[in-house]
Amino acid sequence: MIEILQIFLSESFWVASLRIATPLIFGVLGALLCERAGVLNLGIEGIFVVGAMTGWMTVWLGAPLWVGLIAAAAAGGMFGLLHAILTVPLGLSQHVSGLGITLFATSSASFIYRTALPDVSSPPRIQPFQPMDVPFLSDIPFLGPVVFQQTAMTWLALIMVVIVWWMMSRTPLGVAIRAVGDNPEAVNAQGLSVYGLRIGAVVAGSCLMALGGAFLTMSAFDAFFFGMVNGRGWISIALVIFASWKPGKALLGALLFGMFDALQVRLQTEAGAIIPSQVFLMAPYILSIIALVIVARRAEYPRALLHPWFKGQR
Repeated sequence: MIEILQIFLSESFWVASLRIATPLIFGVLGALLCERAGVLNLGIEGIFVVGAMTGWMTVWLGAPLWVGLIAAAAAGGMFGLLHAILTVPLGLSQHVSGLGITLFATSSASFIYRTALPDVSSPPRIQPFQPMDVPFLSDIPFLGPVVFQQTAMTWLALIMVVIVWWMMSRTPLGVAIRAVGDNPEAVNAQGLSVYGLRIGAVVAGSCLMALGGAFLTMSAFDAFFFGMVNGRGWISIALVIFASWKPGKALLGALLFGMFDALQVRLQTEAGAIIPSQVFLMAPYILSIIALVIVARRAEYPRALLHPWFKGQR
């Protein structure tokens, strides 16, 4: 018990928790935008993969890190646009289309990687984003190392939480997106484009999802390898429900999972010789499921989620 308390009081634990949570923050915000507009995007896992590969390869080819981020977001937006076209104006199954996008995006990333590097046994390395050192703020006890010595991508994720919250709750565009996810017929009666709002939300959300993948290759690690996404897309989908489709709670959910994951790594070190490592590996997912079950029963989901809308049809 004393060892666990010491873990929670250590700066390194909270630094790791925020770092682990960063790709989930991007993923949850992206899924939240899509679902607020009434579209479930199960292509998130594949979009994570293609974002990770595109950002890394762009930098490996000689582009600056920020150009790599733009390229990753653009790649995610392209797959998001495909999903949006299939599900919004064509009204195809959002489940089937999303799973198809995941398979297509993952396979595309694999094809491009194998074509560009046919004879490479280990992936080439790049120079990733480095932890920042904010003058004065980094010297604040405990808070300084935890918050103000993270990489630029972690800061970008936190800023995006504020931007998405402000846009969704304080702007006419956010009101329109929330309305199109609840009552698209009313939005159409106001003269707004239901198709345009939904497609735009899915594309923007997919760009954010791809940044979550790019974080893995351009900030957390320095190379791309298959399997590195490791289900983070699916976790993001679950965390949206935990967050009740609210950006602030989305940040909390991502941090909670990051904390669970960082804790299991440290507990393995403390008790790995006594308890099988598999118990610790599955602990974050079990704890997240328990938290999801507790919160999801009271969640109010967008009423038009998964329901296609066709102009002129009641």
